[in-house]
Amino acid sequence: MSFLLPEAGLLFWMLIAFGVVFFILYKYGFPVITSMIDERKKFIDDALHNAKLANEKLAGIEEQSRQILEKANAEQVKILREAVVVRDNIIKEAHEKAEAESARIVATAREQIRQEKDEVLREIRAQVAELSLAIAEKVIRKELSDGNVCDEYMNTLLDEAFEAPKDKK
Repeated sequence: MSFLLPEAGLLFWMLIAFGVVFFILYKYGFPVITSMIDERKKFIDDALHNAKLANEKLAGIEEQSRQILEKANAEQVKILREAVVVRDNIIKEAHEKAEAESARIVATAREQIRQEKDEVLREIRAQVAELSLAIAEKVIRKELSDGNVCDEYMNTLLDEAFEAPKDKK
């Protein structure tokens, strides 16, 4: 007996055993294995299909979010521009009101200063007139205390009074 060359009987029985095992596997084993492989293939195909659909939906959602962001950015820019316009208008109106109020205050102050100036000038004139009269009274008393001087002074005044209307003509 050689280990490398089997005998014919052994080969016959090994062939029959192989055929029985192959028949049992062919009849009962391979259909189960192929059905499991087919189910697994179907599961993988469904998963790939669902993944493809999910990617498409994700792409659609990304596009929608991009559009929403663009709209939001455009709306933000619009609102900011409107806010700048409103701010500028408010500042302009406040500036105009402030200028008008300052002009009114300045005009009121000028009028008040003019009135006070006129009043001060009237008071000064009145005081100057009073002082002039007081000085004139004192001078005249002193001058008129002498009789000759008094007559001379009266004649001078009368001459000036008569000459003045002639000069105006």
